[in-house]
Amino acid sequence: MNDSLEISRRYFLGKCTGVSVGSIAMAAMAREGAFGNEPSPNLGFSGLGLGNLPHFPARAKSVIFLTQSGGPSQIELFDEKPDLRKWAGTELPDSIRKGQRLTTMTAKQKQLIKPAATQFHRSKSGSTVGEWLPYTAAVADELCFIKSMHTDEINHAPAMTKMLTGNQIPGRPSIGSWVSYGLGSTNKNLPDYLVLISKMQRPSDQPLYDHYWGSGFLPSRYQGVKLRNAREPVLYLRDPDGMPRALRREMLDSLASINTQRLKDTGDPEIATRIQQYEMAFRMQSSVPDLTDLSDEPAEIFELYGPDSRRPGSYAANCILARRLVERGVRFVQLFHPDWDHHSRLTSWCTARCRDTDQASAALVTDLKRRGLLDDTLVVWGGEFGRGVAGQGQWDSPEAGRDHHPRCFTMWMAGGGVKAGFSYGKTDDFSYNVAENPVHVRDLHATIMHLMGVDHERFTYRLQGLDFRLTGVEQAGVVKDILA
Repeated sequence: MNDSLEISRRYFLGKCTGVSVGSIAMAAMAREGAFGNEPSPNLGFSGLGLGNLPHFPARAKSVIFLTQSGGPSQIELFDEKPDLRKWAGTELPDSIRKGQRLTTMTAKQKQLIKPAATQFHRSKSGSTVGEWLPYTAAVADELCFIKSMHTDEINHAPAMTKMLTGNQIPGRPSIGSWVSYGLGSTNKNLPDYLVLISKMQRPSDQPLYDHYWGSGFLPSRYQGVKLRNAREPVLYLRDPDGMPRALRREMLDSLASINTQRLKDTGDPEIATRIQQYEMAFRMQSSVPDLTDLSDEPAEIFELYGPDSRRPGSYAANCILARRLVERGVRFVQLFHPDWDHHSRLTSWCTARCRDTDQASAALVTDLKRRGLLDDTLVVWGGEFGRGVAGQGQWDSPEAGRDHHPRCFTMWMAGGGVKAGFSYGKTDDFSYNVAENPVHVRDLHATIMHLMGVDHERFTYRLQGLDFRLTGVEQAGVVKDILA
């Protein structure tokens, strides 16, 4: 007979050691916040997160983060450098290269300049967008381009982890989890933080790891809830045959009573999460079918978002879902579209990703504005880094691509308190280094938090004697020049 029982460290120190050194140590650790500063569990709907937030009036109530995983090429898409044509095929000058790190894929080849494969559209406000993104170009005067983004990591997983959690090493909460923890949601029937991943029409070899939307050291109820990219985004929404709704409610009430007693005995925050998630699942049985049933959308909406919007799980369909989610008060929605990794066949591979996403991304901005939602919804578009100016492989071959480049890249934002028709920051003549107004990933996080009414320096979580924050301990600041 196995009488073993899984117990938490908190339970062991509190219940099994009496007045021993363990209990004394536990009391000291509790005073120092060693177990985290999570408030006492609220077993019902908690509403708007922490009581002391927001710190000041928010410009954005919700965020939609259109995550383009793999590193879109800023050289083809946003950062026009016409002079590159006169340097085509020549080696990148050492004065520009400055001995910066390369990946193992191109470190041993000559860094021969590959000009942009696109022509550029210039909007009324002067923003430049490559011809592979015609729909984005058409709404460029609604967008705020940051052309001087930079990061520290040169490979996908650590760079994306840094982009979404503030640290290259997995284990920190994602930005969506921080927002969920601090601000909560106004909709008690849907999670605060939802994740949608594109269903690709071709096999994708680019992994998307759960820690990208994980809660890290925050209680797990703040992690992103990933919907399936299928006709049924959530399985088992219907109760089994013979299970009346009243009986299901009675069963959950009994289970909650047992779990609540266990929570009192152990203080394990994951039990509180379990209770709340059972309740959320019960409410989602009603809210999710209504959310994901797009039959009430007029034909004009599908035309706006493009033909792929009728395919469940597509990026375009997910953009419609994202709009429906913020309409319902969901605080943070994150879309992932992979395969922006253009090591070869740049002109075919990158254009395919543009076709996947261009019309729907622009349509989302247009749709939100028509409905009066853009003013308080912040839309963010971008990947974990950019692409280098040197051609990977034979620079002038149709098979050539571009390698990873963290030193400068472009992202855009729209709505939610940022300037429309505005470009911020500049790169050098080779789109290789930031030349003006650098914006680190930490600065981006600080700015998103600011737009949501949160001072990133004051928003912390105490764990094991340390005060953690999304932007870490290194310098980070709000990019005030892009604020409307």
